[in-house]
Amino acid sequence: MIVVVGIGAGGWDEIPVRHQLLVREASVILGGKRHLDLVPDVPGQRREPWPSPLRDGLPALLDDLGGSGDLGGVVALASGDPLVSGIGTTLIELLGPENVRIEPAVSSVALARARMGWPAETCAVVSLVGRDVALVARELAPGRRILALSSDGSTPGRIAKLLVTAGFGASPMTVLGDLGAEAESAQTATASTWVGESPRLNIVAIECVGTPLGGWVAGLPDDVFEHDGQLTKRDLRASALARLAPAPEQHLWDVGAGAGSVGIEWMRAHPTCTTTAIEANTERAARIARNAARLGVPGLCVVEGRAPDALAGLAGPDAIFIGGGATRPGVLDACLAALRPGGRIIVHGVTLETEQLLARQHAERGGELTRISVESVDAIGTFRGWAPQRTVVQWALRT
Repeated sequence: MIVVVGIGAGGWDEIPVRHQLLVREASVILGGKRHLDLVPDVPGQRREPWPSPLRDGLPALLDDLGGSGDLGGVVALASGDPLVSGIGTTLIELLGPENVRIEPAVSSVALARARMGWPAETCAVVSLVGRDVALVARELAPGRRILALSSDGSTPGRIAKLLVTAGFGASPMTVLGDLGAEAESAQTATASTWVGESPRLNIVAIECVGTPLGGWVAGLPDDVFEHDGQLTKRDLRASALARLAPAPEQHLWDVGAGAGSVGIEWMRAHPTCTTTAIEANTERAARIARNAARLGVPGLCVVEGRAPDALAGLAGPDAIFIGGGATRPGVLDACLAALRPGGRIIVHGVTLETEQLLARQHAERGGELTRISVESVDAIGTFRGWAPQRTVVQWALRT
């Protein structure tokens, strides 16, 4: 079993004695250069820095040390709580929880909450360690408190730029540097006035002031999406997502994604929801990625290609949305075959051919078959009247 010991910004002298003993008695110490330099020399002790890139090189390093079955005497060093965007999470994923023991220090998140006076239940935590700062955009709402774990000293400036672009430039930002160390610092300014450098180790506390692009329930306004007309409109999108039923850790295929609106809203439902958007048009594929980043879900995966061929080898879906192209040979069959047990598929059609296909599928497989007609007010000369959108047939099936 490998032991992961957390070290706070205060360094070696502030580590509990029992944790110091674990480190001193280890035959092998793993860690970043900064952590390895903190530990006093122990004769005969082997010290190995983390490989780069970490995730790709770690399995070979662990195998060299004996693999998951024989890692006794190996101690890994980590910052604060190893399970807060730390190496502890990665090791558990690779080795299993039964082969990893965590000995945490006070996390930087706990220290940041203490400095700001923010109870845990009043703020969101977003890790930007090795991740896109666009993740912050998903959390933006007036009055919301966000703790963003920075990747490095440039992160606060990039967060400030994002906030200004999103209409939250008036939001106070407090950059908390080197928490728990003698050199601990705090700098506060609004996002629109943020200037200066930040310590490499920092957390950004954000108090949101601004107007959100939309809510967190399904049905964002159509105009928040960049599109060329190929967009699942708001009311139809809300209906589809209600039946797709996003849930934590689940994966969606958005087939013929257009502007990517359904897949984006699926991911906004929960931070662990994921989407693969399949789109044959190059310009639309690039547009999906831009929409996803601006709306706070930069991790959305875009596959440029045409179904069913482009579906081969993709991670299995828990839900599938087909907004167009259902009559293309093999598309519907491939999607139905790929669904995991308990999966959901929603298909929209506006042509007679697609309507006939969905009517046959409903007769053979069941599910829900619904015709949705939406009308909105539009000008008729100097008067107003109802302007109908195209009627859409929606087939929904749970396997």
